[in-house]
Amino acid sequence: MNALTLLKEDHDRVKQMLAEGEQTTERAEKTRTELFRKLKHDLDIHERMEEEVLYPELKKKSETRDIAFEGFEEHHVVDMILAELEQTPVTDEEWTAKFKVAKENLEHHIEEEEGEMFRTTREVFSRDELEEMGRRMMDIKQAALEITSA
Repeated sequence: MNALTLLKEDHDRVKQMLAEGEQTTERAEKTRTELFRKLKHDLDIHERMEEEVLYPELKKKSETRDIAFEGFEEHHVVDMILAELEQTPVTDEEWTAKFKVAKENLEHHIEEEEGEMFRTTREVFSRDELEEMGRRMMDIKQAALEITSA
């Protein structure tokens, strides 16, 4: 599978979970807890795929080097917000505000990736290179899913 297609599918799932989370209230403790657990798990795998495969490849090319560094930094910011969110009880009204900030940051990151990053990556890398990156990313995803289901 093409690396960018794989990432786009992940982005669509994340956006769906973010929309679901935004609709919950403090009374939806079980729903929020399970949704956040799934979101965090999926984002951890997604980050690994990008940080271990895509971003290192982007850093090798002058046209995409800056985009890769920005991606790493955006991951760092989202990780900090998610760590705070994880420490906040889902029944706390602060959780709602933190979730909204996480959602906005993630949506911004997705928009940038699917715009400039994907466009430039398609221009700089061949179809075969994107397929190879996709294969390596799928290996990471499959290994993480096997560990989770074990």
